[in-house]
Amino acid sequence: MLQEACLSLPHYEDGRDESYKAEVILMGLGFSIEDLVLNPAQLSGGFQVRLNLAKLLVSDPNLLLLDEPTNYLDIVSLRWLVQFLRSWKKELMIITHDRAIMDSVTTHTMAIHRCGIRKIAGPTENVYQQLMLEEEIYEKTRVNDEKKRAEIEQFINRFRAKATKAKAVQSRVKALQKKERLEKLSDTKNLDFSFNSAPFHSKQLMEVKDLYFGFKFGEPLIDRVSFSVGKKDRIAIIGKNGKGKTTLLNLLSGELAPLSGEVRCHNDLKFAYFGQTNINRLDPKKTVEEEIMEAHPDHNRGASRTICGVMMFPKDNALKKISVLSGGEKSRVLLGKLLVSPANMLILDEPTNHLDMESTDSLLEAIDDFSGAVVIVTHSEMILHAIATRLIVFDGGKATLFEGTYQDFLDRVGWSNEIPPKPRDAKANGGKTVDKKLRRRLRAELVNEKSKTLGALQKRIAEIEREIVSLEAIIGQGNKDIMDASAKGDGGAITALSKSLHNSQSKIDSLFSELERLQIELENKTKEFEERFNGMETVQ
Repeated sequence: MLQEACLSLPHYEDGRDESYKAEVILMGLGFSIEDLVLNPAQLSGGFQVRLNLAKLLVSDPNLLLLDEPTNYLDIVSLRWLVQFLRSWKKELMIITHDRAIMDSVTTHTMAIHRCGIRKIAGPTENVYQQLMLEEEIYEKTRVNDEKKRAEIEQFINRFRAKATKAKAVQSRVKALQKKERLEKLSDTKNLDFSFNSAPFHSKQLMEVKDLYFGFKFGEPLIDRVSFSVGKKDRIAIIGKNGKGKTTLLNLLSGELAPLSGEVRCHNDLKFAYFGQTNINRLDPKKTVEEEIMEAHPDHNRGASRTICGVMMFPKDNALKKISVLSGGEKSRVLLGKLLVSPANMLILDEPTNHLDMESTDSLLEAIDDFSGAVVIVTHSEMILHAIATRLIVFDGGKATLFEGTYQDFLDRVGWSNEIPPKPRDAKANGGKTVDKKLRRRLRAELVNEKSKTLGALQKRIAEIEREIVSLEAIIGQGNKDIMDASAKGDGGAITALSKSLHNSQSKIDSLFSELERLQIELENKTKEFEERFNGMETVQ
């Protein structure tokens, strides 16, 4: 496998060997040392995708194009990839539905909206705010135009028969014919839903005690894990792929029986389970409507049709057979079945895999509003930061309960592969040490060099940030002025303001590009000085 990855390394005339780069990238994407000698044909589909991603990264292209690169990565590999992309010094274009990842590695956001493409500097939030503002201006302009059009039509109808007004009427008719009519914007289609909460009055929904399970004798995936699920808990199960997260969900749901230990459920527990493989349980001969109606407690067709619409299967689309649906559409059917199932505990296994940004936001809102407990497996750090208050962590070959948020876990424990190595002993070369006076002088010189180098970069970055803030304030006021001009129907002012806004936005784009370059340079220089300081401390 390492040889396969090395095929994509750039070829140098001096014949240098940079196979270590392929090894570093493969390890970062979740391969072990033992995996490096495997034949690529022996890999699962997900790890073959990772191998192809590694070959792309190791090729060191001028332009990196990534289409959903996170789909088959676990949380640890995702964190590594984000750091890799943040330090990428060349051009990058990425498609991803994970807003946090996109915002952390990009300088501009490009949105496809109403059959058009918009590119705006900054994070995704800037795009959504800009599009909302533009549509608000458009709608006010449209309403104002319709009002004026009605007034002109009223004038034409009133004076059409009067000879004295013939010229004025004809002039207005021609003006009306030339004027483009603005159509009312159609509503955009996004998932918008809420879960069906079942009542529960006790404190604990479930008690898990000394849970033990493994598919191979003597190789447990889950070893003596104990925890409880309170009626409003938000528990996230996190870790690398293949370590037992889905297995734990299957044990909680009763689909697997533990080898030892127990899962005790309250008599009033009602759970709804969204599993990665549950789409295989959909009947290919049934329609979307029939599948959702089957899950409804009253088998209500009207309610089923409503949920079909919410899940973006409106009208006759609800009559599609399951057999003709894509994987993403089948996942939406499963999610729809969850919505109609009364539950006081949701068990969710990577529910956002086939959801876009807006749908993921809607899911998070629905989880936040849900009055019961939620146990979720996810690799999205955005979701973990948003909802998790307790964690079950699969790391270091075991599963452990962590009481706290995901940020608490990162601050207090962290992932085992990210723990920095301990400093080496300060002595070497037969116990000899560097002269203390010389070390102090060299350190002082390095401190001075660091201060000058980083200080200049930080000063320019601060200047750019102040200029961007100032320009954004100008744009904010300009947008308000455009709305006022639009309400007044002042076309000249709208044109002038639009040109000014365009110039300001272009300047911001240019400043963001310079800012990104300087921040990367600052980050690299900071690391370089840290390494030089560490090297000085450990020089023997």
